[in-house]
Amino acid sequence: MDHQLHSMLGYLHDKTILITGATGFLGMVLVEKILRVQPNVKRLYLLVRATDVKCATDRMKNEILGKELFKILRETWGADFDSFVSQKVIALPGDVSSDENLGVKDMILLENICNEIQVLVSSAANTNFDERYDISLSINTFGVLHMLSFANKCLKLEMLLHVSTAYVCGEKVGLILEDSASMDKRVKETLRVDFEVAEKNLVNEKLNELKTQGASEETITYTMKNFGIERAKLHGWPNTYVFTKMMGEVLLTRHSKENLPFVIVRPPIVSSTYSEPFPGWVQGCRTVDSVIAGYCKGKLECLLLNPMTISDIIPVDMVVNSIIAAIVVNANKSCGTIYHVGSSGRNPIKFYDIRKFAFKYFTKYPWINKDGKLIKVRNIPIFKTMATFSMYMKIRYSLPVKALKLVNKVSGQFFQDVYVKSNQKLKLAMRMVELYRPYMLFKGIFDDTNTEELRKITKECYIEAEDFNFDPTCIDWEDYMMNTHIPGFLKHVLSK
Repeated sequence: MDHQLHSMLGYLHDKTILITGATGFLGMVLVEKILRVQPNVKRLYLLVRATDVKCATDRMKNEILGKELFKILRETWGADFDSFVSQKVIALPGDVSSDENLGVKDMILLENICNEIQVLVSSAANTNFDERYDISLSINTFGVLHMLSFANKCLKLEMLLHVSTAYVCGEKVGLILEDSASMDKRVKETLRVDFEVAEKNLVNEKLNELKTQGASEETITYTMKNFGIERAKLHGWPNTYVFTKMMGEVLLTRHSKENLPFVIVRPPIVSSTYSEPFPGWVQGCRTVDSVIAGYCKGKLECLLLNPMTISDIIPVDMVVNSIIAAIVVNANKSCGTIYHVGSSGRNPIKFYDIRKFAFKYFTKYPWINKDGKLIKVRNIPIFKTMATFSMYMKIRYSLPVKALKLVNKVSGQFFQDVYVKSNQKLKLAMRMVELYRPYMLFKGIFDDTNTEELRKITKECYIEAEDFNFDPTCIDWEDYMMNTHIPGFLKHVLSK
């Protein structure tokens, strides 16, 4: 072991970094952290989906730098904030789904970037569980190949870090290892070896078929969403998101050249900031938050949930700290290491406990709806299996909807609007339950041996280890949920 202490901030000094997916939750927090702790970073290029520089810059200002997340940085720099940012951050119009230089059209700029970039962070993703298959495939799967092709043109590249998801494992049970070999073996057994060609052809065939039929845009969207779920389930993955992310990972490990230094970070459910730049900042509705939102508004009437299911949650700032640590520690090493950055192995929290904390919180601080009415939360029925849940839904909702259909028919369509709305509501509820089912009943624990080794190296070899904490054992889940996450989610998401 090398006992000479190194500096993470020293590594980031004068570095040029390209980040894809910076308008996303995780990418945004990474941008803020780098600018806040190392203002002497040379440059951050943010690949933003846009037609030109002006459009990309506007998106960057509105969707990234304009967020409350950057308030500490704004306070630090005061009147100089805009000038500081304009020197350090450049919005790059492009698109990971484009196979030609990530959609970057300016050839002079492209050449400069390829001569400059030392670190490439690939965090662009479409995270919708049931996105159109063609869209999800183009970003989560082929976007990785396009990014890899771009990385090979970067002459000074020291590290390519790819952000995946722990749930690329599908619905595996027991200890899930930080490896790609077992996943690739499983892929070879279920998908064709040249699956990228096969899946692309299938998508094109399906789209051509729909266009030949003169299908509306709405029909195409609905059909392609269902097609993604079908393809995923056929091969043993629960939804389009994790299926396409898995294929992206496999392509990265298969096609990366031997001398390319790259690592993969696999976070599970990413939650609000634990401490940096301030506690409780979150954007969008994560898996757990959908339950919290429905619960506090009194719209959740029952829950499919195994009380023993461990919900692997990790605060976003800890994931960002692990990303920076993984880049610094592995720079210039041809390794391909995979890191599970989660909490299930060392400090697990059960889904049942989250429900308990939510009940406790909203009993103390009830949600006030738009009419100024206090919503009283109650202990709702919990179903441990899909079979018991489906039976409840059938008796409570399906049968009344069927009865309404009959009454509507007998009455000469008098209740048509009520029937259509009730039926749509029921279908949507069942679709959402089916999408979330794998996570409410998940039976896996994510091994984090590699991540623990990364933590150990960081603590022993780097002077700023405390400023880059990603140790889940320090989290008191009740305190975090009650005083940080739920209040943060209500403030930054639900009340907007």
